[in-house]
Amino acid sequence: MRPGQIIVLATPVFFLLIAIEFVVGRVRARRGTGQDTYRLADAVNSIGLGMLSQISAVLTGLLRIGIYTAVYSAVVLFPQEAARDFWTTWYGWLLALVFYDFCYYWLHRMGHESAVLWAAHVVHHQSQHYNLSTALRQTSSGALFGWIFYLPMAVAGVPPLVFAVVALVDLLYQFWVHTEQVGKLGWFDRWFCSPSNHRVHHAVNDHYLDRNYGGILIIWDRMFGTFREEDERCVYGTRGELRSWDPLWANAEVYWGLAKDSWHAKSWTDKLRVWLKPPGWRPADVAARFPKPAFDITKVTRYEPPISPGVQWFAGLQFLLLLVGVALFLWVSDAMPLQQSAVWLAALTACLWAIGCALQGRLSVTEVLLVEAAAFATASAALDIAWLHHIFKPLALSIAIFFAARRAMKAGAVGRFDALLLAGLVGSLAGDVLLMGSASLFVPGLVCFLLAHLAYIALFRIGVGMFPRRGVLAVTLLIGVAMYVFLWQGGLPPALRIPVGIYVTVIACMAAQAIGRAAVLRDTDPSARWVAVGACFFMLSDALLATNRFVMPLPLASLWVLATYYVAQILIVRHARPAA
Repeated sequence: MRPGQIIVLATPVFFLLIAIEFVVGRVRARRGTGQDTYRLADAVNSIGLGMLSQISAVLTGLLRIGIYTAVYSAVVLFPQEAARDFWTTWYGWLLALVFYDFCYYWLHRMGHESAVLWAAHVVHHQSQHYNLSTALRQTSSGALFGWIFYLPMAVAGVPPLVFAVVALVDLLYQFWVHTEQVGKLGWFDRWFCSPSNHRVHHAVNDHYLDRNYGGILIIWDRMFGTFREEDERCVYGTRGELRSWDPLWANAEVYWGLAKDSWHAKSWTDKLRVWLKPPGWRPADVAARFPKPAFDITKVTRYEPPISPGVQWFAGLQFLLLLVGVALFLWVSDAMPLQQSAVWLAALTACLWAIGCALQGRLSVTEVLLVEAAAFATASAALDIAWLHHIFKPLALSIAIFFAARRAMKAGAVGRFDALLLAGLVGSLAGDVLLMGSASLFVPGLVCFLLAHLAYIALFRIGVGMFPRRGVLAVTLLIGVAMYVFLWQGGLPPALRIPVGIYVTVIACMAAQAIGRAAVLRDTDPSARWVAVGACFFMLSDALLATNRFVMPLPLASLWVLATYYVAQILIVRHARPAA
């Protein structure tokens, strides 16, 4: 049984313990003897990051265990058979667990003392609450460098199976220590990682910062001078507060900050040191040009954007459905080809991102459903699951039409701008349906998309005139001509040369109109630039579709064609607004 399947089996236990902790916290809060440590958005975000970590581990785990196995096979210090016999005895297993915990201590410690390792580990610390859901909050990028710290075990001849099992035991042990409902435990605290000891580790208090790294045993901290006892109220989170429920940003936030500081640093040495020095270190010239306020614990506030009960219920339900989907994926992922796993990883990630954005108020309920439908339409096409694709492909654009119509009605009336947007979406929906049919429906589908693009051209013309940036028009037409020549030489059928030529011209004009509109409205309507980006994605999507159909088959063509197509439509429908 694989680690992912064990996590799936352990999930009901995790949620049962979370439920018990939640009830205990509520009761104690009402009695005035404790506090409720849960907030829905925070718990969903933490568990969602754990889900993202597990599904990404289907791919990144190959790096960790693959390198470990290679080193074990090539560099082991002892005769492999003798080493295997030793490490598979009961005392060998126990020693392997202690050995792993020792390596984990140093990985964990370096994760707080080196910026690039902190960029991965920070995900686990971002929650401003401390509860069992925080334990599930894990990084998706830890496999990039974390494997280095376990190579001594491979060199010592610890078999990969033993390594994998003790790693899982060490990880599962740490679940229960993430709680405020368990106080100090006397002698246990002196030897083992306990709730009290680990609360210190998660705190940002000066007194507690970067302490108590042990996974199972706390004796490593006592031996190496990093132990601190809990003796004051803990304030949780990070000193560079995340203030977001976006799981992708949670994983990328620190990497992005390091990349910016490295880019701005004048010295090549500093460009490298940014990544290797302790978190928070910045070159003097960068700190002077881009100052950051000093951390003040008295000014820390919890990130709790207002959210309606309806959205909370919706997000909770969507999250539970997604949890089931992730569990099913983890259970069968070992039997999936790598490409298939990658497709489902992308689809599930998009859904997790959308739920996080809903809890943050960045996406409406309808927009979340649109993203989810688009994700499953794309995945089902890429994996050739026809029945699922026939449901979600028309559903995605139907939701987009509903979103645009509802927004127009809420504004008071459906004006010309809204009518043209709806016409473009309806034409696209008709094209989607026709292109799902036989090859004989390709030209009718092309005509529907042609009409959709004409509607978009008329839409983007409102308030700015026709082609306000003629230079942009020349560039997009030149790109269109190059694409058409490429298709012609690649085998475009004679019967399709005229309709495809017309279509290429129209979509190039649509992109030029959108980009020109964005240039004109640059100062008054910043969202126009996203519409222009959407138009460019439309060109890219159609270029990929035509290349795959007429020139050469592309790997996972449906994935790239539909992913870019839905990005285009979502950006257009979400950001298109009448010019002020």
